Amino acid sequence: MGTEIVVKNSNIHLSPEISSALHLGAPIVALESTVITHGLPQPQNLKLARDMEKQVRDFGATPATIALLDGKIRIGLSDLELVRLSESISTLKVSHRDFATAIVKKMDGGTTVAGTMFASQMAGIKVFATGGIGGVHKESSFDISTDLRALAEIPMIVVCAGAKAILDLPATLEYLETMGVPVVGYQTDEFPAFYSRESGLNVSVRLDSPKEIADFANAHWKLGMKSAVLVTNPIPEAEAISKREMEPIISKASAEAIDKGIHGQALTPFLLDRISELTNGKSLQTNLALLLNNARLAAEIAAEMNVKKKVRTI
Repeated sequence: MGTEIVVKNSNIHLSPEISSALHLGAPIVALESTVITHGLPQPQNLKLARDMEKQVRDFGATPATIALLDGKIRIGLSDLELVRLSESISTLKVSHRDFATAIVKKMDGGTTVAGTMFASQMAGIKVFATGGIGGVHKESSFDISTDLRALAEIPMIVVCAGAKAILDLPATLEYLETMGVPVVGYQTDEFPAFYSRESGLNVSVRLDSPKEIADFANAHWKLGMKSAVLVTNPIPEAEAISKREMEPIISKASAEAIDKGIHGQALTPFLLDRISELTNGKSLQTNLALLLNNARLAAEIAAEMNVKKKVRTI
């Protein structure tokens, strides 16, 4: 069943491909853009962006990379727009609080997990693939990512490889439990730790197929629940780095961040860059592999979703 798309918000632009997919009720997977603007150096960032979109297409869905260009929220980017975003040197990292700044100043911006979820919700997109969610930082328990609030408030399926391993994983899971966010382990009982398949922590439910995940999400929302369904997808064993190997490296990078007084939005990029240096680039390759793995699963889940479409005004 198709959807009539009515766009009244002049700050939002749907690409023709995404507008058509929404109208036809075709499966769509949202993709974030901070990995392009702030997560990877050139030219790896552009290659990853293209590879993520190709992976989504190859597994039966339409990719909707979300970003801001000239202060407009773009849902679905052309290849030329991906190139522009990958080459920009003055992009804003856009979460909830930053949209108005980017709009008023007509800036380019890469959307975080929370920012991508916010934009996706306005367009009616229900499935999103990312790398790892933000959470509670080890360096300060008051440094809590807006991603967690978005997961508590925005009803969509978010496919990730767990939370970023640099975080306080037990505290992050406690926050999600408090906010009633289901944490699904895809073919696993253990919460993956981004680079590693293991964390020693449990998920709230194990599901073993994309159809089970789609059915679970529909049941969750039909009960009136408003939260996201967080799907944690362990990185394939061949690309994983063991928890034992990663823990001392993460501890060293964290100590350096504290010594340098790095915090806020600058903290995660610093830690990920330093960990890449300490692993001689191995963590970067792992990061790329898990992103593609998540895009694949998200596309399979989107194809299984059977949500009745309605006329939407955005």
